[in-house]
Amino acid sequence: MGRKKTLVVKKTVSEADINRRIKEEKNRARIIPRLILIKLLYSGMSVIEASKDVGVVKRVGYQWLKRWNESGFDGLIPRFAGGKPSKLSAEQKKELRTLLEAKDLWYLGDIVKLIKSGFGVEYSERQVRRILKGFKMKHAKPYQIDYRKPKDAEEILKKTRSDKSG
Repeated sequence: MGRKKTLVVKKTVSEADINRRIKEEKNRARIIPRLILIKLLYSGMSVIEASKDVGVVKRVGYQWLKRWNESGFDGLIPRFAGGKPSKLSAEQKKELRTLLEAKDLWYLGDIVKLIKSGFGVEYSERQVRRILKGFKMKHAKPYQIDYRKPKDAEEILKKTRSDKSG
């Protein structure tokens, strides 16, 4: 028996372009139930019945109908909002970043307190993690330092090792 030849993918398009196309197609897939709802309404079905057939609540059905009546096909294209605006402005975020870069070691709780005292904004630790990720900053639990460890522990360890080997 011979070995099957494997096909190699020709990378003619960038991965970012592929991701963009996938996102576009997802949006088109979201239009199909909306068009079906409009088609059912054209055939004389009520909004409540059509919504149930398409699998959405009646409120969504009425929203789609309203958008269809105002803008036609373009009204059915999903419009994704950017979400809730940030409590910190872009300038405040720049200032926060410079404050964070000025010191090497920060605890998450200390950053929360810094934001609250410096900017008058209260964030949860989870949101602070998101902000740090947006700054491309890493965060982790700090290395624990034993307070009982002698200051010259490294030298004592070297002496102990050399005494055992010699």
